[in-house]
Amino acid sequence: MIAIMDYGVGNLFSLVSSLKSIGAEAVVTDREEVIAAADKIILPGVGAFGDARRKLAETGMDKLILEEAKKGKPIMGICLGMQLLFEKGYEYGVHEGLGLLKGEVVSMQGVVPADYKIPHIGWNGLIFKKENPLFRYIQDGDHVYFVHSYYAKNCDESLLATAEYGPELTAAVAKDNIYGCQFHPEKSGSVGLNILRGFADL
Repeated sequence: MIAIMDYGVGNLFSLVSSLKSIGAEAVVTDREEVIAAADKIILPGVGAFGDARRKLAETGMDKLILEEAKKGKPIMGICLGMQLLFEKGYEYGVHEGLGLLKGEVVSMQGVVPADYKIPHIGWNGLIFKKENPLFRYIQDGDHVYFVHSYYAKNCDESLLATAEYGPELTAAVAKDNIYGCQFHPEKSGSVGLNILRGFADL
């Protein structure tokens, strides 16, 4: 069973629907005992880094996810959820992340060309940087759907894939039992479903 952590950020219906469509058992929950009993965990997220990090702390889910990570349980962050896995975020100030992955989350401003719109919204092809079971059912160049204004950098240790938006920006990460997708697999059609299938089959 996959537990989708509900800490008050975002509509999680499409993620549950996507997982169920590939035959995976999934539940949205804020209950510690359900999350602890799950085989895998997804950390979703939309909005600002600092607000989401504060909600994780207020609910105690930050400690819970760190405990489950130490046990070796597969954990995947999606969009802002991926960003929270890193050490620091620089959105409206400096905020401590969960520190499960090395790296920091910074603005695209001044990084992408001046005529590129921020947030980055749209479909971009994945550029694989290494092999990983998360991508076992997709191919290099497959397109996924992004909505973000910040991106992870200094994360070579876990970098799994990039996508071009002017320069190449971090699109997916993986290290040991920790996984992250900057894009939304639940909004990325059959490619996204196959990425969720890869996670479910870990």
